[in-house]
Amino acid sequence: MFRKCCVLILAATIVALALRLPRLQQRPMHGDEAVHADKFGRLLEERYYKYDVHDYHGPTLNYLTLIPAWLTGAGTLVEVDECALRIVPVVMGTCLILLLLPMIRGLGGAAAACAAILTAISPAMVYYSRYYVQEMLLVCFTFGAIVSGYRYARSRKIAWALCTGAMLGLMHASKETCVIAFGSMFLALVLLLLMQRRNRSIADLARMIKPSHLIAGIAAGAVVSALFFSSFLSNPGGIVDSIRTYTTYISRAGGSVHLHPWHYYLNMLLYFRFGGGPIWTEAPIVLLAVIGFVAVMIRKSWPGADRTLLQFIAFYTLIMTVVYSAIPYKTPWCLLGFLHGMILLAGVGAVVLVKLAPNVVPRLLVLGLLVEGSIHLTWQAYQCNYEYEADSRNPYVYAHPTPEVLTVVEKIEEYASVHPGGYNMPVQIICTGADYWPLPWYLRRFSNLSWRDRVVNEDPSAPLIIASASDDIETALVHKLYTLTPPEERQMYLYVFEKPYYVWLRPQVKLRGFVRKDLWTAWINSVAPGPAQVEGRK
Repeated sequence: MFRKCCVLILAATIVALALRLPRLQQRPMHGDEAVHADKFGRLLEERYYKYDVHDYHGPTLNYLTLIPAWLTGAGTLVEVDECALRIVPVVMGTCLILLLLPMIRGLGGAAAACAAILTAISPAMVYYSRYYVQEMLLVCFTFGAIVSGYRYARSRKIAWALCTGAMLGLMHASKETCVIAFGSMFLALVLLLLMQRRNRSIADLARMIKPSHLIAGIAAGAVVSALFFSSFLSNPGGIVDSIRTYTTYISRAGGSVHLHPWHYYLNMLLYFRFGGGPIWTEAPIVLLAVIGFVAVMIRKSWPGADRTLLQFIAFYTLIMTVVYSAIPYKTPWCLLGFLHGMILLAGVGAVVLVKLAPNVVPRLLVLGLLVEGSIHLTWQAYQCNYEYEADSRNPYVYAHPTPEVLTVVEKIEEYASVHPGGYNMPVQIICTGADYWPLPWYLRRFSNLSWRDRVVNEDPSAPLIIASASDDIETALVHKLYTLTPPEERQMYLYVFEKPYYVWLRPQVKLRGFVRKDLWTAWINSVAPGPAQVEGRK
């Protein structure tokens, strides 16, 4: 049975890679992804990283990205592509499945195999395993801490204590919201102790942990976290900043543009449809998780599994779900932490459901429904990653750039190809509130870019200007180009984009482009058919 479960988990890993690896460059970079890429570029090129107490989250994402960058021989950000960036969360999302191998005897073989399959095909898990943000790293390290902690509880070996501490340190170095997972783990342990108080006293349980192992684990976590936050000792102040940052995130949790009602995550998972798009649901996972939770609470006998571990996961998942639902600040990827807990419980629920069937026919019916649900989840995973990857009708697409951002880049590239300076062509980007991401990522080859949040009259007018399609920006730009500029220096500007003369950077954010007539003429001449081509068409 153990070997069969290992084979199924490895098969699920292959399925996970098949869903996660292809076409990593297809989806336009999200603004957050581009910001993290920009910060990574400085680490790659200047070997410099400094933790920011206000934004960007922890340093593990940046440092781990050095591995694929070095393996591909990249020495500058220009040489890095989306694949090199997104392969990091791909690996972490896949490791979530492999981490089930040391948990087979804790979860139960069949439950572990089911959890592996659901992790591999969950649309949210697949989508955010292809997203260059810290969330998948946090989820992977969190599960790593749970696995290591459980293995220590079983073996009392110091190696597992050190591994647990290291994983907790990596959690802290990945994202500030690790404190929610820390608190949920602690409360789950407290509830577990209260449930087992008749069988064991707290003193008995405390004696299960050797003081020296506890100290070693804490030290390992502190060292790992300190190394990352101090930029491997080049910035010791980063260690203090990693604590000081919580004043920023506490204030952000209560007031932000990302405020959503308590049921926001549950709506996404149970039923989502927008604008006539497909119906999206991960209800099979949620319903199986509920069944698993109830079974863990009421069943006393769990052959081949550890009921204590199952109860810990149940409490941990419930607490995480409640806390994340209660916090007003919500972004879709934050649901991954408790969704992964639901998936573990769903593996248990699937096994319980099959075993509840009284004979062969009902059991085959249950198995058929489970297979059908898995196929539907796999179909959704494909759709949301390869058909609706940047479509607002996808529940996991959030403030995402539209594919038209690539049109902006294409036009700038075309004009640079006929400009004498090439990639040194002056380009001005003027966007209200500096809302121009992810353009810095796509324009990283250009060396003469000007980024502004308003029209600056003192700036020389560039031959190519990309600006917010707002009345204030356009009025100020026309005033600068045709009123403040002396008549003998004035140049005619034409629209870059075809009617309606703007493109969508992302929903509710439009961009216009303006190109100087001499540059436009040079471009037209480069693409216009010559006499021989005209003759050939006759």
